[in-house]
Amino acid sequence: MFWFLQSSMALKLFLFALLLCLTTSLSSTDSKGKEQKLKFNPYRYTFIDKASTFASSSSSSFSSNGRDSTYDYIVIGGGTAGCPLAATLSRNFSVLVLERGGVPFTNANVSFLRNFHIGLADTSASSASQAFVSTDGVYNARARVLGGGSCINAGFYSRADAEFVKRAGWDPKLVKESYPWVEREIVHQPKLTLWQKALRDSLLEVGVRPFNGFTYDHVSGTKVGGTIFDRFGRRHTAAELLAYANPQKLRVLIYATVQKIVFDTSGERPRVTGVIFKDENGNQHQALLSNRKGSEVILSSGAIGSPQMLMLSGIGPKRELQRLKIPLVLENEHVGKGMADNPMNTILVPSKQPIEQSLIQTVGITKMGVYVEASTGFGQSPQSIHTHYGVMSDKNELFSTIPAKHRRPEATQAYIRRNKYQLHEAFNGSFILEKLAYPISRGHLSLLNTNVDDNPSVTFNYFKHPVDLQRCVEAIRLVSKVVTSKRFLNYTQCDKQNVHKMLSLSVKANINLRPKQLNDTKSMAQFCKDTVVTIWHYHGGCLVGKVVSPDRKVLGVNRLRVIDGSTFDESPGTNPQATVMMMGRYMGVQILRERLGNKAGV
Repeated sequence: MFWFLQSSMALKLFLFALLLCLTTSLSSTDSKGKEQKLKFNPYRYTFIDKASTFASSSSSSFSSNGRDSTYDYIVIGGGTAGCPLAATLSRNFSVLVLERGGVPFTNANVSFLRNFHIGLADTSASSASQAFVSTDGVYNARARVLGGGSCINAGFYSRADAEFVKRAGWDPKLVKESYPWVEREIVHQPKLTLWQKALRDSLLEVGVRPFNGFTYDHVSGTKVGGTIFDRFGRRHTAAELLAYANPQKLRVLIYATVQKIVFDTSGERPRVTGVIFKDENGNQHQALLSNRKGSEVILSSGAIGSPQMLMLSGIGPKRELQRLKIPLVLENEHVGKGMADNPMNTILVPSKQPIEQSLIQTVGITKMGVYVEASTGFGQSPQSIHTHYGVMSDKNELFSTIPAKHRRPEATQAYIRRNKYQLHEAFNGSFILEKLAYPISRGHLSLLNTNVDDNPSVTFNYFKHPVDLQRCVEAIRLVSKVVTSKRFLNYTQCDKQNVHKMLSLSVKANINLRPKQLNDTKSMAQFCKDTVVTIWHYHGGCLVGKVVSPDRKVLGVNRLRVIDGSTFDESPGTNPQATVMMMGRYMGVQILRERLGNKAGV
C-alpha cells in the first residue's frame, strides 16, 4: 500500500511538472509571437526604409546617426534592373538605392494575379503604376514601385535569343549564369488553364510549329514560358532579388524621388558627385558619392525615367534644355531619341461559358517576327473594376500630352457610349494578342517642364513605317485563323463567326484615344491603326553608341552609367523583363570584376 501511495504521489508530481513546463512553453511561445508581431516589417528587409529617415550628407561625409555616409554606388530607380544590380554590387561595396515609389510586398494590387487590371487602372498618386498617354493617343503606364515593371506586368518570363545577346556584345557564358540567378528566386512554371491549352492547340493547327513544350528559351514555334506568378496566383517581383544582397552594405530608400544628378564641371569632363532627392514629405536631401576610384551613380529608371533624368540634370539636346532654362552640363542631341514601342493589337473572342483568369502562358513565336498570346477573364464584370470616366477629363494630368483634338468633348462622349453598350459576352471570352517584334518606326521623348513627377511627352509613331503596318496586317490574318480554328471553336462553343464581326467588336471596345473608322472594318490596315495598344515593352532613349558606351557609361562624363531598357534598340524575346533582370545581375558582376578582378568573388 505504501508503495502504491509513493507511486501515486510521484505520478502527480510528474504530471504537475509536465503541466508547468507546458504552460511555460506556451507562455514563451505566445511571448515570442507577440514579439514577432511587434517586429513585423512591412518592407520585408531591414535595409529598406522611408526616404525621410535619410540624414543629408551635404555638410559632412558622415551623418550624426552614423547610418548615412558617402556611397560607392548610388542607384536611381529600384526597378527591374536596379534591384538585381544593387544586390550584386552590395556584395563588395556600399550601395544606396533611391526608389520613388513604395514597396510591393503589402500591395494587393501588385501581389495577386486577380488584381492585375486593377493595379493598372489605379490612377491615384500612391499607385504602383503611373499612367501616361503617348502623343499617338495610346494609353500606357510606367512603374512607380520597388521592383519596377515586374510589379505591374503580365508576369511572362522568357529569355532573349542568342542573336540578341551577340548584338548586345555580352559574354554568353556570363549571360547563361545570370539568368538562372534570377530564375532560382522568383520564376515558376505555370499551370496551363483550359483557354491557354486551346490557344496552344490552335497555334499548332494553323502552322505555328513545332511545339517546344515548357521552356525559358526564345525559339520559333509554340511554347509555354515561365511566369513570376506562383501556383497560388501570387506575384514574385524583382524586389525579391534583394534577398541576395549584403544587408550590411545596402540601403534602399522608398518614396525617394531624385530631382537631379549633381556634377562637378570644373575639370575637363563633367564628373558626378552625387544626387539631390526629395523624401515623402517634400524635404530635399543630397546623397554623395565616395571619392574612391570606380564609384558611380547608375541610372536605372527605365525607358521613360532615364532619358528624362539625364535632361533634367543638364545632359541632352541643347535647344531643349535652353527652352526650360536647365543649365547645360553636356550637349547630346541623342538623349530621348530612338524611342520605340512594340505595337500590339487584340481581337476580342466571345465565349458562351465563364473563363478562368489567366495572363500570358502560351506564346506562338512566328518566323515573320510576330508573337501571338492570350489574356482571359479580366473584363469589366460586376466582380471586377468599372471604368472611371474622370480620367477622360482634359484637366487630368494624364492627358496633358494629348493633342486637344483627341480629347475634345465629342471624343469623350463617344468613349463613354462605346463602353456603356459594349457587349458583356466579349468579356466572358479572351483577348488574343499579337505583338509586332522589331518595329522600324521610331519616336522621341521631350520634357514638358522641369517637374520630375510629371510625365514627359512621348511619341512612338506606331506604324509610321509601311513595313510595320504590312506586318501587322499579316499578323491579324494569322490571329483570325487561330480564333476560327477547329480547336478554338470546340473550346469557346461559339459558332464560326464572321471575322469582320469580331474585328468590328474589337474596334468598338474602349482601347485608345485614336480617331476610329468604325465603318471600315474590312481593311485590316485600318484595323491595325485604329486598335493599336501598348504591351508595355517600350525602349530606347539612351541608346548604346549614342548616349552610352557598350559598358553603359554615359558618353562625355565621368562616374555615370545607365543600366536599363532605355539602352536597348529592340525589345528582347517575347517579354523583356527576364533580360532586364538578367542585365542587372550581369552588369553588376561585370562592374565588380572590372574593379576587383578575381577578388570580386562572383
